[in-house]
Amino acid sequence: MIWMRCRRQVTYQIMLISLEPDVLRVLADPLRLQIVSLLAGEALCTCHLVEATGARQTNLSNHLRILRDAGLVETEPCGRFTYYKLRPAALDALGSHLRGLAATARDTGERDRKRPCS
Repeated sequence: MIWMRCRRQVTYQIMLISLEPDVLRVLADPLRLQIVSLLAGEALCTCHLVEATGARQTNLSNHLRILRDAGLVETEPCGRFTYYKLRPAALDALGSHLRGLAATARDTGERDRKRPCS
């Protein structure tokens, strides 16, 4: 069982990196970014998110579905409510990729690399 869990996590991280532009597009929406920021502090249900954001429940449900499809959020049923929580590994993978891009850009700037024009 532990092996399967690790295997799924590795597969998930590879999938996230290959879908990076989609994940960035998902996080570019102001309401979804607000939802992610709220979920960073604690698991919340839709009623909590409605209260915190002022958005309509149907609108929030659509945004949560998009976040779930992107692999950033997971659900946890609790009685008649569904709690949403962030998947830290997804954000770690995205952050790692962005840190790699920043390091490459820093190196490029320090070496003053330029492609010659023809």
